[in-house]
Amino acid sequence: MKPGNRQEVCFDQELIKRYDGRGPRYTSYPTALQFEESFTTDDYRQNAQASNGSGRPLSLYVHIPFCKTLCYYCACNKIITHNAERVQKYMRHLGQEIDMQSALFDRSRKVEQLHFGGGTPTYLNEAELRALMAHLGSAFTFDQSDLREFSIEVDPRTVDTNMMGVLAELGFNRLSLGIQDFDEQVQRSVNRIQSADDVDGLVQDARGNEFKSISFDLIYGLPHQSVETFNRTLDIALEMRPDRLAIYNYAHLPARFKGQRMINEADIPAPQTKLEILHHTIDKLAASEYVYIGMDHFALPEDDLVKAQEDGTLQRNFQGYSTHSECDLVGLGVSAIGSIGNVFNQNTPSTIEYETILHEGRLPVKRGIEVDADDLIRADVIKRLMCYDRLRFTEFDSAHQIDFRSYFSKELERLEPLANDDLIGLSNEQITITPKGRLLLRSIAMVFDRHLSRVENDGRFSKAI
Repeated sequence: MKPGNRQEVCFDQELIKRYDGRGPRYTSYPTALQFEESFTTDDYRQNAQASNGSGRPLSLYVHIPFCKTLCYYCACNKIITHNAERVQKYMRHLGQEIDMQSALFDRSRKVEQLHFGGGTPTYLNEAELRALMAHLGSAFTFDQSDLREFSIEVDPRTVDTNMMGVLAELGFNRLSLGIQDFDEQVQRSVNRIQSADDVDGLVQDARGNEFKSISFDLIYGLPHQSVETFNRTLDIALEMRPDRLAIYNYAHLPARFKGQRMINEADIPAPQTKLEILHHTIDKLAASEYVYIGMDHFALPEDDLVKAQEDGTLQRNFQGYSTHSECDLVGLGVSAIGSIGNVFNQNTPSTIEYETILHEGRLPVKRGIEVDADDLIRADVIKRLMCYDRLRFTEFDSAHQIDFRSYFSKELERLEPLANDDLIGLSNEQITITPKGRLLLRSIAMVFDRHLSRVENDGRFSKAI
């Protein structure tokens, strides 16, 4: 399944203003807003055990919610603390969940992917990380081959040369470094100060320890940013030549995320400036040979994301674009989301409730959904458009035993204005995303979302750009 115009992006400001509404990021379909509390731990357990018949490999997501300081922009589930006892209590309960979850899956199912997210996973000290990895390794069967993807989100302020060696020794082979911006004024305004020299040192340490992939997270739309300041950040980042770059749009939602109330709204760049920053960023990364995967992800041509896009194994999941689409995802820790077979599930977002439930000997699944046949079909439509910029009707009909044009007759009618505006190409054979549509993938995917009309968009979704 070859991608369409993957390198090409056309900025049409009039179209962007017209279509840049709020909508899901489609890291799952149905999205998490459709998860229901009527979905029980028994439902999850039954589906998890039934999935053993598939023989699919496993992917583990482990949520470590702790941070030592508050980054004002952050919208993650996190706990700001210096209380070691608080951390140890959580880790004991996480260990209980690991044991309960692992008992549901056959040991023959190898863990090909592992991701530590946060919060700040590198909040944990060496002993805590060693204990956690040993526990996971005894509870599940780790893939020891070079094909495994074991990644960890790293706050550069929390690791040194020794810790980088420890992470490699523990089996991690991919790093995601939270940078956001190298400009000192921007860093001060969001309470995240780290030097470019420190980051560069960690990159060199990672390469010395033979990490397969290094990713940088940057955010545009933060206070005091301009095209000029963000260009300097890009220059610094490109000198270090990370394998991947994720360029996220800052969504200012202070009513939902209290930490964002510390940001002075008057310092946030205007929408036009944000668009100019993104435009410049895409042009600059393309000139530096980075492939625009889609949405907010870029990668060097030899990176596994690019290869997955070329061979048809690229996917969207709760970490964004990812490889290994054949895995069942087991979510571990507070608020963690899993995807097993045709089921999505999420643990309780409350740490107190998480620990209480585990203390009672129960899985901390709070809500979820078992998707139906129509959801699976629509999920594949959205995946093909967002991962490959193209959907061929004959291929899709063969895969799902439907007639696409009949099944989605109403949606095709709704796509006609988008085709007239040149966001998509629409023919009797296929849908293709045009260079003008690549920035508006979310708006295009929303046409196929049958749940969207049931959800009040009260600011819970971010804007597309």
